[in-house]
Amino acid sequence: MKHFNKFLFKNPLIFLLLAIPLTLIAQLLHWSPIAIFILAAVGIIPLASYIGEATEDLALYTDPRLGALLNATLGNAAELIITVTAVQAGLLELVKASITGSIIGNLLLVLGFSIVVGGVRHGMQTFNKANASRNAILLVLAVVTLIIPSVFSQSIVGVAADSKVEALSIGVAIIMIVLYGLGLLDASRLKESVLSHTMSKSELPDWSLTQAIIILALSTIGVVYMSESLVRVAEDVIVGLGISEFFLGIILVPLIGNVAEHLVAVQMALKNKMDLSVEIAVSSSLQIALFVAPLLVFISLMLGHPMQLIFNKFELLALMAAVVISTLVSSDGESTWLEGAGLLAIYIILGLAFFLLP
Repeated sequence: MKHFNKFLFKNPLIFLLLAIPLTLIAQLLHWSPIAIFILAAVGIIPLASYIGEATEDLALYTDPRLGALLNATLGNAAELIITVTAVQAGLLELVKASITGSIIGNLLLVLGFSIVVGGVRHGMQTFNKANASRNAILLVLAVVTLIIPSVFSQSIVGVAADSKVEALSIGVAIIMIVLYGLGLLDASRLKESVLSHTMSKSELPDWSLTQAIIILALSTIGVVYMSESLVRVAEDVIVGLGISEFFLGIILVPLIGNVAEHLVAVQMALKNKMDLSVEIAVSSSLQIALFVAPLLVFISLMLGHPMQLIFNKFELLALMAAVVISTLVSSDGESTWLEGAGLLAIYIILGLAFFLLP
């Protein structure tokens, strides 16, 4: 227990847990929707961090294949919970925007910031060129699977157009999950695979098996509660701040659900471990595209709010730009702070454009 408490409080995000009771107080005292939204968003950050820590420890108690599956499946658990809650509330445009935002956020913001801080401290950094090439192929495949339904849906007309588009989305979702499964199979056979997202540890787990399961369960319950609180006031926040549902989904929601993982990627870059930093950014994007997005299609059907994998032209442009630019930057297996600054610049430009969209 002493060791458990020591690690629990070693997490620098522990103090953000105070946002959880404050969110409850804010709801009981009927504070403004914006205050509740901010508190709920802050509360999700440390909970997402503990989900990641517990998952990493659970993976150490299993064989490598099951460990890779756990890491890959629960890698974006917090964001999945937020989006499922949004689907239940019928905020489908916000959900689709968050899918796009997560992918471009990881490829431009996270990878860019990691390259900048790592480059400033260590100069030119290197990472596995073969892995970078394989990552580029998987990224292109992932984004193409999201683009095809959007493009072909424009040619589907007639009385049964909606049912055809829905059938297309379901078919694409099935294929994407199959591709994701093949990626996990590849991860189980290779020591280093982009979909394994396994952080190597030489020491023993920080938590026992029972403690890791308890922390994972409590953190998940906490994220569910905070996500419901956040989504409940989302529409009021959109009106109060004068922003669009699209901007909230594509910029703010991905940041809220992935801050903890983003910090890990930056920490790895600061330690000159660019292989891990790049893997975190790319694997998270692939998990969103090949697992979370198609899974949401089936979840939306069960919840009575069918979601189609149809994205607008701005989202498609952002996805293509993020994949192309990040691939060019990482293709040579080397990175400098200037390349990272370029990625950040593109993300800021896209964010400004999304903010100005009606």
